[in-house]
Amino acid sequence: MKIALGCDHGGYDLKQHVIKVLEKLGCEVEDFGCFSKDSCDYPDFGAAAAKAVAEGTCQRGIVICTTGIGISIAANKVKGIRCAHCADCLQAEMTRRHNDANMMAIGAGFTGPNMAERMVEVFLSTEFEGGRHARRVDKMMSLEN
Repeated sequence: MKIALGCDHGGYDLKQHVIKVLEKLGCEVEDFGCFSKDSCDYPDFGAAAAKAVAEGTCQRGIVICTTGIGISIAANKVKGIRCAHCADCLQAEMTRRHNDANMMAIGAGFTGPNMAERMVEVFLSTEFEGGRHARRVDKMMSLEN
């Protein structure tokens, strides 16, 4: 599975850890930046990762900023993206099961590397349940401009 990654300076260290986790899981990683701790703007990197997922270049995406909020909003501006801001493993599981989320946002200021590692594993291994949830996802996606 090919995973798109994006972060800002506040998420840089956690992104570096997530890259190692993804490689250990056998995933191919496409890193859209940022590439240092120099101050930068999260919308640039969240949108770039989201575009790769929306276009099908990458199957899923993970974006990281200090809170996870801003970069999730930026990713969700891209048509076809369902980016869920997750803070624990249950949220990472349920957003896949019920929302068929194709991206996950993590707040590096609140989520440590051990929790992030488990969240990534759960996010990537959980399948969408479909059924009544598919109808809801379809409705959600029809709200796009």
